Amino acid sequence: MKTTIKRLLFFLLFAPTLIFAQNRVKGTVTEKATSIPLPGVNVVIKGTATGTATDFDGNFQIEAKNGDIFVVTYIGFQSQEITYSGQTTLNIQLNEDAALLNEIVVIGYGSTTKKDATGSVEAITSEGFTRGNIVTPENLLSGRVSGVSVTTSGAPGSGSQIRIRGGSSINGSNDPLIIIDGLPIDNNSVKGSRGVLASINPNDIDSFSVLKDASATAIYGSRASNGVIIIVTKKGKSSFSATYDTQYSFGEIANRIDVFSGDEYRNLVASQPLNGTTLDESLLGATSTDWQDEIFRNTVSSQHNISMQGSLFQAIPTRFSFGLTNQEGALMTSEFERRNLGLALNPSLFKDHLKINLNANMSFEDNRFADSGQIGAALSYDPTQPVYDTTSPFDGYYQHRNGTTVLNGTTNPVASLLQTNNSGDSNRVYGNLNFDYKFHFLPDLRAVINIGYDETKAKEIQSTSYNVPTNDPVKGNTLRRFENRTNKLLDGYLNYKKEFENFRTELMAGYSYQKFTFNGNDTGNLRDPQTFANTYADPDVVLIGFFGRANLTFSEKYLVTLTYRRDGTSRFSEENRWGNFPAAAVAWNISDEDFLKDSKTISNLKLRAGYGITGQQSISEKDIFLNRYRGGDANSQYQFGNQVIQSLIASEINPDIKWEETATIEFGIDYGVFDNRVSGSLNFFQKNSTDLLFSAAVADGTNFSNNIIQNIGELQTRGIEFSVNADVVKQKDFTIDFNFNATFLDREIKELAQGQDVKTGGISGGTGNNIQILSEGFSPNSFNVYKQLYDTSGNPIEGAYVDLNGDNVINEDDRYLKENPGADAILGFQSNVNYKNFDFSFNMRANLGNYVYNNVNSSRSQYQLLQDNAVLGNLPTSVLDNNFQRTADVIISDIYVEDASFLKMDNITLGYTFPNVSKKLKSIRLWAGIQNVFTITNYSGLDPEVSVGTDQGIDNNIYPRPRTILAGANFKF
Repeated sequence: MKTTIKRLLFFLLFAPTLIFAQNRVKGTVTEKATSIPLPGVNVVIKGTATGTATDFDGNFQIEAKNGDIFVVTYIGFQSQEITYSGQTTLNIQLNEDAALLNEIVVIGYGSTTKKDATGSVEAITSEGFTRGNIVTPENLLSGRVSGVSVTTSGAPGSGSQIRIRGGSSINGSNDPLIIIDGLPIDNNSVKGSRGVLASINPNDIDSFSVLKDASATAIYGSRASNGVIIIVTKKGKSSFSATYDTQYSFGEIANRIDVFSGDEYRNLVASQPLNGTTLDESLLGATSTDWQDEIFRNTVSSQHNISMQGSLFQAIPTRFSFGLTNQEGALMTSEFERRNLGLALNPSLFKDHLKINLNANMSFEDNRFADSGQIGAALSYDPTQPVYDTTSPFDGYYQHRNGTTVLNGTTNPVASLLQTNNSGDSNRVYGNLNFDYKFHFLPDLRAVINIGYDETKAKEIQSTSYNVPTNDPVKGNTLRRFENRTNKLLDGYLNYKKEFENFRTELMAGYSYQKFTFNGNDTGNLRDPQTFANTYADPDVVLIGFFGRANLTFSEKYLVTLTYRRDGTSRFSEENRWGNFPAAAVAWNISDEDFLKDSKTISNLKLRAGYGITGQQSISEKDIFLNRYRGGDANSQYQFGNQVIQSLIASEINPDIKWEETATIEFGIDYGVFDNRVSGSLNFFQKNSTDLLFSAAVADGTNFSNNIIQNIGELQTRGIEFSVNADVVKQKDFTIDFNFNATFLDREIKELAQGQDVKTGGISGGTGNNIQILSEGFSPNSFNVYKQLYDTSGNPIEGAYVDLNGDNVINEDDRYLKENPGADAILGFQSNVNYKNFDFSFNMRANLGNYVYNNVNSSRSQYQLLQDNAVLGNLPTSVLDNNFQRTADVIISDIYVEDASFLKMDNITLGYTFPNVSKKLKSIRLWAGIQNVFTITNYSGLDPEVSVGTDQGIDNNIYPRPRTILAGANFKF
């Protein structure tokens, strides 16, 4: 009986445990798209404080009973709720929450969310990057952001012209400020490199933030007038993963300038008298050579990228990357090679109170530059002559010659390319070390210190064969140039963030010091004893800034941002050194008001308004206020005793030079409907740039140059931006989304020095001719031309123009302004389609209302040019359209100003992903695509997109963009 009672008591004691039995559950959490384990995922039993987090391999253990609900959450991923019903193991897959990721927007010295942003800011993450043959990082943005245009030449690895809202200057820089992981970089490149962004591997970039209006950019003060692009590179993660990307591309030039073939040219020479005399047919050859085919080639290029991430010493999230890019240029001898190494260490210490981010990058860039002037030579060279001549003393290349004497005229373009080796290499080290400390005694206060470093060492060697076709006694040359640029940064700021019942505040104040140095050495021609080495160094440029920002939020509906920066630059004198750049912005989240918050249609509606002042001090180092002297050349030496002394020549100086300033006012609307399935923004803005940094004439004898940089004039830019993002279809196995953006711009010069017009836009086809003008009341670089007269059949009459001022004399006073190279509208369209494991995407761009001056036709399509000095020269077949002989002013005719509006399909890609290939290989994605698919335009030239360089809108032998077939694979481990 006692035993029975003891057993009964024992059962009663443990009955609750048996009834509510707790089971130990094991599980793994992975990312659904890649099957990569996710560390640090929170697994909590709903309604309790019981929970755990996944370890390095995504594993977790937790005690649970039947009916418990696991809530699984991880930043950047959609949360899941799973009911426990006795499973011994759980394999949980989380989907990435793209909407949440896109909410985070990196801004100057911090970040915010789309909901809290008061300025005009757009963020693009790696999910939304432009795809295709992306060699330099700026092309990831092409066509993706309203107000931003990216124009890239066809040369391999070439830099791009980036414009945000058309830029804000005339003679000053219109390039945006580019910041990489908190380090503002210098827009000046070095010899031997393709450009400041050519050394950066696009595969290492995680996101872009584009700051467009002054309320967003004023935090960068003196350098922000042309907008700001913030680049954030990929960081380390605790969970191990690895990727290998490989891509091959095959390109060819799809279009050519039509010129006469060998047979057509012989017939033309035989039938076309010049000035009453026939051409010397004995100069003609017997072959038929297409010189464009000879200098252009089909290309094979490749890219390889390896990245690995994981926990170093089981404590430091780490990412390592290696990239190799080889790109052949379509122009013979043009080549680009880049090797990149990247390391990111991102540890957190003291229970996440101290976050450290180290980004270190090395880049090795090797180039061979081809002389693009040989494109023009290929159009002009006699098509009846061969490429090679076994009897030629010039390395076996055919040349127009009399024995060993070269005849005056265009030389063999193939020989010019192959007999010249212009090579350069550039080694760059850049990165930053960032400390972000949240005070233990006051967690609302953070201290951030950012140390940045960027150094580029480069050299360029140019050598030509001893047997180049020249009558110069010094045969060939060898030139060497060495350059070194450094950029050092120290930033520090305090950030205080506090939330109250109906009020949030974030206050930030800091200090910035940045120093740029540049020096170089030019050896001169090593084969010419008359030349000597020249060592040069620009003065160090130091920028100092004090900055602060206040973000105030009331009831989560009403937002105010106040920004101030005070900048100093060593480029200006003590009296003009400091500039003040304030900004203010307000926003109203209307969708959070009671009358809209329950709307099933409007999910987001925000009104914004902002005003601010930004500046610019980007001038050449020779234009600073200091007295400077440069060494003279061999012709400016003098004898002093037995010594030869190199003279010193004073440079121009302007002690009164100061900041160029841009004041911007903007009104904007951010919207989202149908649970944000459709979202976007609409912006109206006006920018007024005053005290323009402008190269203008000064009176003779008052300076050491007749033109110096001065603060003269005013430029106004007005515009409208519109963007829409839509999830057209959003199902489990089928999604379609698209982005459309449009920008409408109007730029007008309001004031110039004494109201005088300034000629610009130099063109070939004569000496000292300019085709553009800067004039008050008109857009910059408007075309300044004669109005062509036509006969009764509609054919242009050579040299006959309208006497616009009625004085019966045709002269400069009869030139008028016809259009300009700036587009009235810039459009971008991008779409992604995903069906199960298939993915398809494309990008399109359009410019409307932009005009181009066709300098290829104007300078070459005249019969008189059949006589190329002492030899014969070819012509474009467009000469048959006008039958112009040649007059001195024919190139100024308005018939060469053409509408260059276009629609381009930039990229098409199609891919298929094989998931869960093996335990080690998580997925393989195979893809193929086409870049530069087609261009629809009425422009008669090779390509309507020619605005690369200082003289925009002038087409004169641009480096053509090849059409490229792409194939690639992505392996995830």
